[in-house]
Amino acid sequence: MTQPPTTLTRAIDRALVRMQAEPPTPQRLAAQLRQLAKWRSMVLANTLVARSGDRVPAGPFRGMLYSVNASEGGRAPRLLGAYEASLHPVIETVIARSYAQVLDIGCAEGFYAVGLARRMPETLVHARDSDPRARALCAALAGANGVADRVILGAEVAHADLTLCAAARTFVLCDIEGAEAALLDPAAAPDLAQADILVEVHEALHPGLLATLTQRFAPTHHVTRIDRALRPDLLPDWAETLDDLDRLLLLWEWRASPTPWLWMERR
Repeated sequence: MTQPPTTLTRAIDRALVRMQAEPPTPQRLAAQLRQLAKWRSMVLANTLVARSGDRVPAGPFRGMLYSVNASEGGRAPRLLGAYEASLHPVIETVIARSYAQVLDIGCAEGFYAVGLARRMPETLVHARDSDPRARALCAALAGANGVADRVILGAEVAHADLTLCAAARTFVLCDIEGAEAALLDPAAAPDLAQADILVEVHEALHPGLLATLTQRFAPTHHVTRIDRALRPDLLPDWAETLDDLDRLLLLWEWRASPTPWLWMERR
């Protein structure tokens, strides 16, 4: 017996119908493909939870209860512990350094803020996001993992807030969709020179930003570029029964363009 369509399926179908009314161009087909891929990615994330539960089985945050939806991007790679796999060595370095505080700018639903709070029991995590829904999800995730007392939530970060970096040894994690171009400016926020910084660079939104940020911080920091990587070895055993496209979609993070990272360690 055929199951009735879910709310998610209906919503994606309506989006596809709207797109279908547009002229038949490669751009329209690419947009439709992306919508279908998101739908399938969400279905696979639900399948992951049904089959394996919502506790992260691998990666730096192994054991974290990931009981919320992603506020943006794919949920499945987070559930797998395969999210932003190229950063795993850096995250382990951060944990080993036992910073007194973490400033997570653009914390979203709290994958990093809560994950780091779990792994760094002596560290205070400042989780900041401009989106009230993201902050609510982060609060729920922190509560579910028993670290709500050390995850301090707030909204936007301005240059004046970065004086926090002078108060104690600080790790700054920054993912703010291109706003890093204005915020991460040591001329306007000189206390950034005292922090180690990991920033996702939205080069497609600001061409040349990688070079600009590198130049800004080179006098005070060792700067390393980190590009994307996938970890198919973190797929569950039952993923062997899936076709190749579904296996790829389990690891897909929904990025529309390359977003390299800069790992900037103070000298």
